Amino acid sequence: MAAWVKGGAADVDAAVEAAADLLAASRVPVLAGLSAEVSALRAAYRLAETLGASLDPVSGPSVYAELGALSAGGAMSTTRAETIGRADVILIVGNRPWDGELIAEIAAAAPSLGRAAGSERALLSLGGPQNGAIRHVAYAADAGGLTISLGHLRAFAKGHLAGEAAFADLAKRLFAAQYGVIVYDPEEVGELGAEMLQGLIRDLNESTRFFALTLADPFQGRAAVQLSAWTTGQAPRVGFGRHQPEHDSWRFDSARQIAAGEADAALWLASLPAPRPAWLGSLPTIAIVGEGSQEAAGETAEVVITVGVPGQSVGGALWNDRRGVIAYAEASDPAKTPAETETAAGVLTRIRDRLIEKGVSC
Repeated sequence: MAAWVKGGAADVDAAVEAAADLLAASRVPVLAGLSAEVSALRAAYRLAETLGASLDPVSGPSVYAELGALSAGGAMSTTRAETIGRADVILIVGNRPWDGELIAEIAAAAPSLGRAAGSERALLSLGGPQNGAIRHVAYAADAGGLTISLGHLRAFAKGHLAGEAAFADLAKRLFAAQYGVIVYDPEEVGELGAEMLQGLIRDLNESTRFFALTLADPFQGRAAVQLSAWTTGQAPRVGFGRHQPEHDSWRFDSARQIAAGEADAALWLASLPAPRPAWLGSLPTIAIVGEGSQEAAGETAEVVITVGVPGQSVGGALWNDRRGVIAYAEASDPAKTPAETETAAGVLTRIRDRLIEKGVSC
């Protein structure tokens, strides 16, 4: 494990001390990123409570698009396994679901459970790529984008619009399903699009069975949602500045806080790869990142500490998208020396301990 303080190589003890000094001198710190294993997320929440800091996951746009739709009208969801086993009609919305192996895995199988067992599976696409490798019926999105397209589709499905438009044909196909699933990425469709899709699913369930298979973001956002819920009873954008956890998705948006000059220090946690925010390095920053990350050059933060990557050099509890649960991931290439087994949780705990020793407490 390596560490840097103000661009110079340092041992971990010195880096932890420098991080504690930086946070102790701050008045409104933020902990951002949170792309990490569950133990590190738990340690981050404990550190934020000690500091009176706020937390904001890099997965916030995806998390809040999904939570916004859920709070507005609820959700009817299913799992990957149920989709593969039961669905005879699948609508794939946008581009993101075509990344990875999910659609190919769905296309390779036929329904084997429930009423649709033995039926031919119909794959439908709205606003997605023309993927010639997988047989499907593609419907182009409106010029206004996915959100407008979803509004038009729901209007045709409810009978509020009529005619020979392609969406009328798509709506008929959806209502003909015995067990249908809509696959989409909440961040790609946005909160309004996700709300529109869940409304469409409720409409479809008036005469058939239909569910959503929403894609998890790749930055442990769903693990952060669950941990925040069992720790604070609230969603991940939480602040401890008034001695108790307060949730506000606007107020504790780290990008907004930093752009407005409200925050005066930041800790960026990304033991798993995550896109660096534009603000990184624009204020006193500590970066705790996985080994091999670009941040390790020490160019974007005053204090940089590299740690083991969960699921690679160290084990850790992570969101398992295939199973739809938090599950322990063994190290695929275990660290060879004790120094290489340092975890983000361990570093965060050491920083918190030093702050407590210095008399810092919210």
